Amino acid sequence: MLMKYSNALIIILLSVIVCCNSGKKNTDQHTPNIILIIGDDHGYPYFGFMGSKHVHTPNMDTLANSGVLFTNGYVPDNHCRPTLQSLVTGMLPIDYKNKLNSIRAEKRNTLEYLSLDTESKTNWEKEFDYHGLRYFETMPGQLQKKGYKSFQTGKWWEYHYKYGGFTDGMTQGWVREKRNGMNWFQQFMGGEGTQIGRISNQPVYDFIIKNKQDPFFIWYAPQLPHYPFDSPQKYRDIYKDKGYSRSAVEYYANCSWFDNVLGEFIQFLKVRDLFDNTLFIYVNDNGWEQEPDQEFTNDPMRSHNGGDKGKLSIYDVSFRTPIIFSWKDHIKSGIRRTDLVHSTDIPATILDIVGLDKEIDHFGNSIKDMILGKGNGNRTRIIGNSNKIRDDKDPMGRDVEAYWIREQNWFFNWNITDNKQSLYDIENDPYCNNDEIINNPEIALRLKDAITKWRKEKIRS
Repeated sequence: MLMKYSNALIIILLSVIVCCNSGKKNTDQHTPNIILIIGDDHGYPYFGFMGSKHVHTPNMDTLANSGVLFTNGYVPDNHCRPTLQSLVTGMLPIDYKNKLNSIRAEKRNTLEYLSLDTESKTNWEKEFDYHGLRYFETMPGQLQKKGYKSFQTGKWWEYHYKYGGFTDGMTQGWVREKRNGMNWFQQFMGGEGTQIGRISNQPVYDFIIKNKQDPFFIWYAPQLPHYPFDSPQKYRDIYKDKGYSRSAVEYYANCSWFDNVLGEFIQFLKVRDLFDNTLFIYVNDNGWEQEPDQEFTNDPMRSHNGGDKGKLSIYDVSFRTPIIFSWKDHIKSGIRRTDLVHSTDIPATILDIVGLDKEIDHFGNSIKDMILGKGNGNRTRIIGNSNKIRDDKDPMGRDVEAYWIREQNWFFNWNITDNKQSLYDIENDPYCNNDEIINNPEIALRLKDAITKWRKEKIRS
């Protein structure tokens, strides 16, 4: 009888231990929770912490001041999908495309492809790019090696969250016909995922509550301040009677809407004692131009893409982004740095912080030492390319071959397709209004030569 009671007591104690452990949150300081916040069409000038006197962003201002702010961050392209691909893979868009084409060629030699009939092969070719990411090593996939659970929310063009290596997510494929009130393109952008922030943050809250015992990684990419400009009235009221154009009020209101839903997310973490061991990272997907007096309301192209120097352009505003790293008690607060930083440095840095090596084909480098104040950046220039620029007939832009380079205070762009090039001193002319190429031909030639060399290397690879 005594033995029976002893065994029963042991079983009860073990059950209690298991239950207690299953509810324990991650407190391992070497594996912080990680939240990657991605602004959608959020131009770099439109934050209080970047000097804006017009746009109200108190939560982003607090986040920027709580860690290290890089004011000279750059994304690789002038529209979102290539930039998002580079954030999840660490690769430049041109390298991603080259590797995808190599994978495509390999797949064409498989028995599975060769056994398809002509019509099926045609459909396979049309669909391959939509499903290509599943063949790549991704940062969320690598984080699983350290026990991370990951969740995709918001903008996501790559068909399904599983393609990105996430363990869970909101985007779960699309169909060509309308589904859940969304047409194909809305589904293509991320489907249910694009409701995060705009409708509710609840899906990400539910994921965190379910997985708080493990370290978690969140891809938090609300479709904000991206079009449609349909913020609740309380955000429009912030900019009421200030003399701003209608399109400025609508865009700024969406910026404040984004700021507020992020603030609600951060408050959720604080209430549940998860804030202190969470690494926050912020980056834009591409730029935007909307000054207070610019009116685009009745302009079909600019109402969707902003001013001519922003999204789908090859000017500095289209590529430049603030990049923020904040982690309480681990990253010193109130630091502003002007080092040149690339958005592909973000996945490399995340992997370095948790003790993982980046993949060999990653372009980005870890900036962990810079964040911790142990060194300076070693980039002297950043080069990028764009295959799209804005078009008066199509809001999605037209195909071109174009390149750009940032070096010191100079920004040079070169549109090979249209045989155009220009040079700007962005320290004194941040919106690239005054072309300096005639006054500085030797600088333009040097930067063009650097692009030419870079282009040859990328085409050869």
